[in-house]
Amino acid sequence: MIQRLISTEEKADGLPLPKRYWAILAIALGVSVSVLDSTIANVALPTIADELKTSPSTIIWVVNAYQLAITISILSFSSLGEILGYKKIYLAGLLLFSATSLMCALSTSFWTLISARVLQGFGASAITSVNTALLRIIYPQRFLGRGMGINALVVAFSVVAGPTVASGILSFASWNWLFAINVPIGLLALFVGYRFLPGNPVSIKGRKFDTVSSIGNALMFALLIFTMEGISHEQKLQFILLGAFLLIIVSYKFIKRQLRQEYPLLPVDLLKIPIFALSIGTSITSFTAQMLAMVSLPFFFQNTLGYSSSQIGLLLTPWPIAIIIVAPIAGRLVERVHAGLLGGIGLAIFSIGLFSLAFLPDNPSYFNIIWRMLVCGTGFGLFQSPNNSVIISSAPAHRSGGASGMLGTARLLGQTLGTTLVAMMFALLPISGTKTSLLLAGTFAILAAVVSSLRLSQPLPASLKKRAEEE
Repeated sequence: MIQRLISTEEKADGLPLPKRYWAILAIALGVSVSVLDSTIANVALPTIADELKTSPSTIIWVVNAYQLAITISILSFSSLGEILGYKKIYLAGLLLFSATSLMCALSTSFWTLISARVLQGFGASAITSVNTALLRIIYPQRFLGRGMGINALVVAFSVVAGPTVASGILSFASWNWLFAINVPIGLLALFVGYRFLPGNPVSIKGRKFDTVSSIGNALMFALLIFTMEGISHEQKLQFILLGAFLLIIVSYKFIKRQLRQEYPLLPVDLLKIPIFALSIGTSITSFTAQMLAMVSLPFFFQNTLGYSSSQIGLLLTPWPIAIIIVAPIAGRLVERVHAGLLGGIGLAIFSIGLFSLAFLPDNPSYFNIIWRMLVCGTGFGLFQSPNNSVIISSAPAHRSGGASGMLGTARLLGQTLGTTLVAMMFALLPISGTKTSLLLAGTFAILAAVVSSLRLSQPLPASLKKRAEEE
């Protein structure tokens, strides 16, 4: 029989200062390099394709392999975090990420680079799967929103820094150094994390890792991405139908197995908590809206307005900069204002920014574009950290890993759906694809605002409610 044992670390409410600061640094370093590596290679893809004598369509797998590895494994690593300890999984992820970054840097062929990128993606998945679960035990519960705000800031900054760092490195070094730069940062995070990250707050005696569910989870998400990519890239209908059929069969078997598990890999037990399920729904729809805009806008800026790559990078930057400014503020506001209300207001602002981008004038000035991007980033930043706080806080302490993994999965699903919808809009409406994508993005943002507002009828998680009552 499975028995839950509570350690002394769970009884303590957060880490004492200054140990907390060092633990936050370990999280920030690990998250920054894992996010950075999802975008840092994009700038160098043409160069890598030339050097490795590979076609542009094939070299895209340098990016896709990394993202696919994260998507199919993040829930498995979060489950291992609950069993073995969040700290152990996080440090193992950092070690794997650092070692495979070196493998990427030393790669001399397409297949060695892709193999290294898959393994690097697994390392990034381990880091991502438990980082918010660790934040829950690093911060006192009443200040968890602040931790989520800082985490959102680190992610946003890493997204902004990716193309800039890549351009800087490529100006004086080869593409190999895009990956080599991760090694010292990863090792530093590993050292700091080993010294200062807290151990697992909950031990489950008798619980074993569900290997069958892990394989089913990987197959389900791989088939989902395969089917969605097939639709967006207009592959042969028979392949799409075969993928969809297999997806239905695997998903049915997988979910049926999860419903019988006491600690399911796919946290269906947590999805029975209304405010958790609504927060996950808010996350999926909002990230779909974000990706619809972020993928379609560069094509409009380049093909319609004739901007260069450097100009496009600068025009996209105000969005994450606004998140960097607003997310920490929102992380503090959630201690006083219901996350459903913050999310509803933020996502409504987000939708206004998206619709305003859809109706840009024919020859917009830089100012016309920048203020709209700032509105989008402000709205998104106001929603993100409070939403993440509710997702983590509404799960029981011993299921923090499952909540952390589901948070990452919701983001990845939304981003994948958004990218797929952009490809579909461009295929169906080649002339007005960007405008249609932005209108669809605004619609998804409104839907996300409605879903977020539905949480107002639900009680806050105990830790957030206690803080609100104290205020």
